[in-house]
Parts: sequence; structure tokens; C-alpha cells
Amino acid sequence: MKIRIIGTLIIMVLIGVGYAADVKGKITFDGKAPKMKPLRMDADPVCVANSDIKPRKEWLILDENNSIKNVLVFVKESKSGSLADSYDTPKESAVIDQKGCVYVPHVLGIMVGQTLDILNSDGTLHNIHALPKVNKEFNKAMPRSKKQMSVKFDKVEAPFKVKCDVHPWMGAYLGVFDHPYFAVTDDSGAYTISGLPAGKYVIEAWHEKLGTQTADITVDDSGASQDFLFKKPSKKK
Repeated sequence: MKIRIIGTLIIMVLIGVGYAADVKGKITFDGKAPKMKPLRMDADPVCVANSDIKPRKEWLILDENNSIKNVLVFVKESKSGSLADSYDTPKESAVIDQKGCVYVPHVLGIMVGQTLDILNSDGTLHNIHALPKVNKEFNKAMPRSKKQMSVKFDKVEAPFKVKCDVHPWMGAYLGVFDHPYFAVTDDSGAYTISGLPAGKYVIEAWHEKLGTQTADITVDDSGASQDFLFKKPSKKK
């Protein structure tokens, strides 16, 4: 009996049954990067005072190697049926802050039913205006005395814009998922999707101006690696 159990375990190890691993990659920009113009915040002195550095437009942030920050990467489809039908809603809240009159972070993923805490660290009037097409749109004022409000989204939705009508330069993007397999690229353009079960998947990389790309990947017990290369957007964007 022991020999049979050990043999079964060895077979499971060899074929990767029951394993979960990480998907990692890097996203880079092909071409000469356009210059990000400074944000004009003079209309609100509090915004200027709360900014540690002179903020610039955020639609394309690159490092010295042309790696792209703020790309949302996620599992779009499972081709092997290895994803669960449902997942527990995270107990920990996702957080977006209004700090220096910009949204931090600029791009965020969240699960259906997860609490999103919206903070106001500026000590000035903001309003947070979410523009989903599937979930319910809302537009709520946050005066200087209101430091936090919380919302939830009950439907899966592709990334949509969040803006502030008081400060028109403020913008962020939020994607809502029914699984935890998503990540946003960091300052070096790197991402990690953690704990994905072994199997075949389609993953998508989304950028607010550069569009989307997809790739087929196979995850085994050692994980998977997938990079993306985005090109300069057309003049229409």
C-alpha cells in the first residue's frame, strides 16, 4: 500500500497535478518615448503644496530601459479548466489614495465584492467619479474633513476610468475580476501573478493608451514567463 501511494505521488509530481506557481514577465515600450507634460495644478494651492515632485501626465511612465509601469496583466481565459468556479472575497481592502492631487496607485485591480477604501490625504475637496459601464456609476464628494470612504463592485468589468471633477487632470483606472490572478507592473515594468494552478491559459496585458495584447501560456510547477512589447500609439489616441 505504501509503495502504491508513493508511486502515485511521484506521478503527480511528474505531471504537475495540484501545483500552483507564479507567472512573471516584463513589459517594455518600442520606440522613442513621448514627453509627459507637467500637470498644471496652480488652481489649487493645496495640490501644489502636497506634491513632493512636480507631477507629470501619467499615461505612459517608463524607466531608463523603456519598461512600462501601470500595465494591468491578468488571466483572461483558462484553456484547461484548472481555475476554480469561485474564490473567497479578500478580507483585506484594496486602497486608492488622493495624494498630491493624483491617484495613488494610477492603475488597480480588485476582486468582485472586495472593499475598496478611497482615501483623501490632501486636506482639500475632491470628488471621486467612477465611470464603469457594467457596475453602477457613482460620483461622491470628499470634502477636506472626509478622510475615507468605501465602495464595492459586484460585477466583473474591464478597466474603467475614475476621475475627479474638481481637479480635471486626476485620473485612474480600475479593473474588477472574479479571480485573484492579476497584477500591475511596477516601476521596472515587471509583474508577478502569484499562485496560478498548473494548466494552459490566455493572459492579457492592458494599457490605457497602448491597448491590449494577449498570449497563450502553459504553467507547470516551475511557473511560466511571458513578456510583452508595446509600440507607440497612433496619433488618433
